[in-house]
Amino acid sequence: MLSRFAPEPKRPAGQPERTGVLLCNLGTPDAPTPSAVRRYLAQFLADDRVVEIPKLAWWPILHGIILRTRPKASAAKYATVWDQGGATGSPLLYFTERQASLLRSSLQASGTDVLVAYAMRYGNPSIPAQLDALKAQGATRILIVPLYPQYSGTTTASVCDAVYDWARTQRHIPELRFVQRYHDHPGYIEALAQTVEQHWQQHGRAQKLFLSFHGVPERTYELGDPYRDECYATGRLLAQRLGLREEQYVLTFQSRFGKAKWLEPYTEPTLVELAQQGLESVDIMCPGFTSDCIETLEEINQEAREAFEHAGGKDYRFISCLNDHPTWIGALHEIAQQHLQGWPLKA
Repeated sequence: MLSRFAPEPKRPAGQPERTGVLLCNLGTPDAPTPSAVRRYLAQFLADDRVVEIPKLAWWPILHGIILRTRPKASAAKYATVWDQGGATGSPLLYFTERQASLLRSSLQASGTDVLVAYAMRYGNPSIPAQLDALKAQGATRILIVPLYPQYSGTTTASVCDAVYDWARTQRHIPELRFVQRYHDHPGYIEALAQTVEQHWQQHGRAQKLFLSFHGVPERTYELGDPYRDECYATGRLLAQRLGLREEQYVLTFQSRFGKAKWLEPYTEPTLVELAQQGLESVDIMCPGFTSDCIETLEEINQEAREAFEHAGGKDYRFISCLNDHPTWIGALHEIAQQHLQGWPLKA
């Protein structure tokens, strides 16, 4: 019987063992086209961590309805954000690549010789392909850094699944470490605060600051997922850092999918309700997203803006994600260094 493990290339004589860091983001289609979006959604919505419905019930819905109807509409939405915010192509891919490059430079400037790469949980470059590449460069120790500050089984744990699945195919598995969360890391909170303060310096302060996090089904929280609590912890720490009173900010959840009840309050309905009650100006940001993407640039900066203004709101101000903000890169550096402790960091 043939082994499922691939032959291991022998390390060239004298090649040093290396330490690697792999930044992992959610993913993006390769292009804003129905066919590319269909491939992406087929992978994303087939993940048991994302959709916790028995395959027997979910598969006919996914393949018989969603993948037939959703890609065209989603591709049109992706097209509105492609090449936006200084990005070439997908903003999420562009900024994730920038973060990896800047983190690599930052670590090298501190005297740390570490390989740094990036991968997407769904789409390209894939986690298995990037782990293969790091291993080929001599990495025998790899730190996995999901670009999700708040832990959820739907995101962080899914990255772990992909890494473990890859490891099952390896004859010689590198030593692995995982960063699970950094929702309360001082550097992350400071980076968020600075983006808000810089926005206020340029545009003034609105009546309320909206903190919109990606939603998950409420059932996920009831089953023990810590994501909701970590979002609220981030919100409290950010508000404290900015000196905001409770009535000066609102924490909501966006991107509801399907008919199930998701974490509340929902972002767009809350914006509409407050506009109808007389709220005229809002600043809105998405602290759980480390890179701008379709959920921030299209859903929040386009759809939610239109809903707020249609309901009577007058001044809607979108605050970009952390992207390549220097303080955020510094926070990533600190997070990586903390979790790399004890490993050799020079070639």
